[in-house]
Amino acid sequence: MIPIAKPVIDREEIEDVVKVLKSGIIAQDKIVREFEGKFSEYIEVKNSITVFNGTVALDVALKACGIKEGCEVITTPFTFIATANAVLYQGAKPVFVDIDEQTFNIDPDKILESINSRTKAIVGVHIFGQPFNIDAVLEICEDHNLILIEDSAQAHGAEYKGKKVGSFGIGCFSFYATKNMTTGEGGMITTNDDEIAELCRLIRNHGENSKYNHVMLGYNYRMTDIQAAIGLAQLKKLDEMNNRRRNNAKYLNRHLNVEGLIKPYEIKHVKHVYHQYVVRLTEDFPMSREEFMEHLKKHGIGCAIHYPKPIYRQPLYVKLGLDDCYCPVAEKISSQVLSLPVHPALSDADLKRIVEVVNSVA
Repeated sequence: MIPIAKPVIDREEIEDVVKVLKSGIIAQDKIVREFEGKFSEYIEVKNSITVFNGTVALDVALKACGIKEGCEVITTPFTFIATANAVLYQGAKPVFVDIDEQTFNIDPDKILESINSRTKAIVGVHIFGQPFNIDAVLEICEDHNLILIEDSAQAHGAEYKGKKVGSFGIGCFSFYATKNMTTGEGGMITTNDDEIAELCRLIRNHGENSKYNHVMLGYNYRMTDIQAAIGLAQLKKLDEMNNRRRNNAKYLNRHLNVEGLIKPYEIKHVKHVYHQYVVRLTEDFPMSREEFMEHLKKHGIGCAIHYPKPIYRQPLYVKLGLDDCYCPVAEKISSQVLSLPVHPALSDADLKRIVEVVNSVA
């Protein structure tokens, strides 16, 4: 079986974790601080704050920005549920706007229609590794005094006009096992705002600004040195792994040839890092999506649907009455998408087999 995702863990990660374990200092300490510093250098921001996972990164960022009950936060319905759930954690309301049909990213034109006096922030998602239209969204934020939070959980190393994502607004990254770089679980907040950074540090560590001095309500959201050791090793090879993903995607783009299969669209002025390689199956495709998935699995090709329905159609959101919207493009895309393997562990033989199996349905 060729898996849909596979972390690239080498000898360096293993040896670095062993060093931390042997040191006896395994909670948040100097390795975490080193990881934060190296990540800031990579993203080119002043501050990086580690947390326990990507969902926590979003939660802490929203808390630090003062999002609370009565606030509304605009976001996309076509992403993992954690993006919207983090808004609910604040007692705020996620407001869903539709997406662009080519990139699957939030549509700036739809954002304008949803802004009101309660709107305080926009959480844009760089979906599947391709940056959203940052210029347009930033302009909206500046015109309406809104906070921009970049959900960069799928876009480590992605670039918009030569600048790393996570450096435009407040960046939130996930280091889950299947991401472009991993620490097993883990997350990072990036910002050039020193005040926001200090609030994030307080929130993640019981509101403590010095030993046993707690100035606000905080949480235990810390990363460990064990995780950070893995992160440091992964960060060193992130660009190489992303280049492999991009080359794998180029190979698939060149060789997949089935009527009714729409390959991923990449904007010219961005660096897409292909967290997922997501195709669309239109009505002209020779079989249903379910039949195609069975065909792939039968021939040892992993696949997945990211994402099968807009967030507002999830039972939780229906129960909360947050399904009072309709995003036709998100509905259409959810019914068509299918992810194929693109991860950096794929061999040339793997890529050739994926192409042969997919094209065999023509």
